[in-house]
Amino acid sequence: MTQELDLLLVNPGARKQVYGKLGSSLSGIEPPLWCGLIAAFIREHGYSAKIIDAEAENWDPEHTAEKIVEYNPLLVGIIVLGSNPSASSTPKMTATSELLTALKKKAPDIKTLLSGLHPSALPERTLTEESVDFVCQGEGFYTILELLDLLKAGEELEDYKIKGLWYIKDNEVISNGWGKLAQNLDELPFVAWDLLPMEKYRAHNWHCFDHIDQRKPYAVIYTSLGCPFNCTYCNIRTMYNGQPGIRFRSPKKAVEEIGFLVRNYKIKNLKIIDELFTLREDHVIRICDLIIQRGYNLNIWAYARIDTVNEKLLVKMKQAGINWLAYGIESGSKKVRDGVNKGRFGQDKIKKAVEMTKAAGIYIIGNFIFGLPDDDLETMQETLNMAKEFNFEYVNFYTTMAYPGSQLYEDALKKGIKLPETWHGYGQYSEETLPLPTKYLSAAEVLRFRDNAFKEYYKNPKYIRMIKEKFGPKVVEHIKQMLKNEIRRKFV
Repeated sequence: MTQELDLLLVNPGARKQVYGKLGSSLSGIEPPLWCGLIAAFIREHGYSAKIIDAEAENWDPEHTAEKIVEYNPLLVGIIVLGSNPSASSTPKMTATSELLTALKKKAPDIKTLLSGLHPSALPERTLTEESVDFVCQGEGFYTILELLDLLKAGEELEDYKIKGLWYIKDNEVISNGWGKLAQNLDELPFVAWDLLPMEKYRAHNWHCFDHIDQRKPYAVIYTSLGCPFNCTYCNIRTMYNGQPGIRFRSPKKAVEEIGFLVRNYKIKNLKIIDELFTLREDHVIRICDLIIQRGYNLNIWAYARIDTVNEKLLVKMKQAGINWLAYGIESGSKKVRDGVNKGRFGQDKIKKAVEMTKAAGIYIIGNFIFGLPDDDLETMQETLNMAKEFNFEYVNFYTTMAYPGSQLYEDALKKGIKLPETWHGYGQYSEETLPLPTKYLSAAEVLRFRDNAFKEYYKNPKYIRMIKEKFGPKVVEHIKQMLKNEIRRKFV
């Protein structure tokens, strides 16, 4: 078979394992940003690239392997990242492992590489446990490009002296450390949108409460990479050479890409995928001004922090079509937040930020975590009470997971704490979910509290009345249908 394709990038399909029943209609289906970024970067350097989005296509590992064989690429790069980079990489490793096994059986000569947050966090373990030729530690742009250079030369090399590349030679793991980071984000091309099945993507259900039947088309955009903070439960820094830090695109370049999406794909629903969009006020204001000047009619959501917003900023964001902000409040107890380096703001500051956001006409997704190290039943109840009191338009209730690459993972290993038996057991909605215990509670107690809290919040008459007033009876009915999806739990 002739080899016409240099690089085939794959977003492995794990919707059923990660989301269970929720994956069929409720969860969003996001474009795989990193597949698109790397494909565009590689094409710009003269190589051919394609993308298989098995997640969007809802293909199982066996079928995905068959499609890869049809392309017969020089290199397959499987990018293990999810819609929430800091939480959805590890749960996709089960499907990734199944895909690699199926592919090696069908086409053992095709070179394979794993990239993404989980492989970066556990490069040696990933390399030794999976049927893969290479593991990339870091972003991957230059590592994959340099590997293609060597593979394209057609020489059988004993050593691959490429930063960020891990491989096995003579039964010995060879590490070249961290890869090179892209320093100037404006030098990166737009995502290779033409290689993605854009008609398949849909926004999260809550993102479209204003127009619940119009969740497509949908896209994501980034205006920065990285995060300067170092929360102990988060592992996002593992993608960026293990260090907290942030790099920004110029507002002009980011909004040019938004314009491209509007013109070419009629995008209205848009996610700003930055870990923390509201970090730099001047950056956000300039982006909003450019969107307003161009008159785009957008429905945008983004991540924010309680201590990085003000009235002026919020009003400007609303004018630009940023209708939803996700606040990582995490806990209703300041003591619990302090214990995970999330305690820079107190209860008064939370109340003030919520009031300002609501006054600006922006809806709020409150993100909370049950089972942080200092949590007990009383503090978790404080968290639930806070969420119900604020009556956010939507909440995400998570449990504390020891994601590989996070400080909590390292602590769990040292203490011999039981971790999930499977990689998809790290998924929040998986049947095999196993969160961390706290100093006072078992994993089962935390998980049981979380699932009961979810029902209690969304069945709350105060919440239902608010939703009916703001979004109408159709959304109320949608939420009632959502609650019928009982999450099966092995450990409760």
